[in-house]
Amino acid sequence: MAAEILYHGEPNGPSLSVLAALVESGLDIECRHIDFLRGERHRIEGAAQTLASDMAVEGEGPVLLKDGETMSEAVFLAQYFDDCAGGCGLQPSDAYAHWEMMMWCRQTTERLAPAVAYLGNMAYSQKVVTAMDEDSFSAIIDSIFSEDLRARWQDLRDDVVDAAKLEDSKAKVAQFVERVEDKLADGRDWLMGDFSIADLETYAWLRPMAELEASAFTGKTHCSAWMERLEARPSVQKALARATTDNPAHAFAPGPEINRWG
Repeated sequence: MAAEILYHGEPNGPSLSVLAALVESGLDIECRHIDFLRGERHRIEGAAQTLASDMAVEGEGPVLLKDGETMSEAVFLAQYFDDCAGGCGLQPSDAYAHWEMMMWCRQTTERLAPAVAYLGNMAYSQKVVTAMDEDSFSAIIDSIFSEDLRARWQDLRDDVVDAAKLEDSKAKVAQFVERVEDKLADGRDWLMGDFSIADLETYAWLRPMAELEASAFTGKTHCSAWMERLEARPSVQKALARATTDNPAHAFAPGPEINRWG
């Protein structure tokens, strides 16, 4: 068995950012595609220490298996790759710039990611989960440790749509696009000045919204140009090439819990 194996879904959201970060690092780590909507993330062979993946706030995101330990959360995994590579340019070396990047990533994880996941699951995943037979769905639910994550799966199964959460999610996507636009208004190419994890993480969550919430991007020329630069980046192209479906931007599974405090 390989010393490290990266289990990932379709290149969308956290799987896209982690796959691209791995390419940026140049590390030789085996990648294995799993189907999040079949609950395969919770049944990884050889996983003995699973707390990090069981309690991941990211929800159904990629998992790095190392010596029986499951490592999770896209931002942390990207940092791990950068550290293992001896610094491949994913993290600023300046202390303040590093803090700024981590604050941006935290806001992406806590505000943007839950909004995108909610909209994406409502648009694409709910009908898949609703159509599952009872035995298949029960097998998934029984394998999930986190009560919060089980509840989000059950909501999909029960065809629960919260109109307030839907509108709040749309607003948060629009707000984050505006935030990116403002950050790039000084002519910089990347969010932190130099390319970093913040670019990959933000882009990976915004990319599927270009279709679902197209109006949020109207007139946002800086943001649109930044997304085009990321789309053309070799690491992103290599990550997208791992897709097993025609449109990986439609691939969602229950994601981060929506922040109760807005």
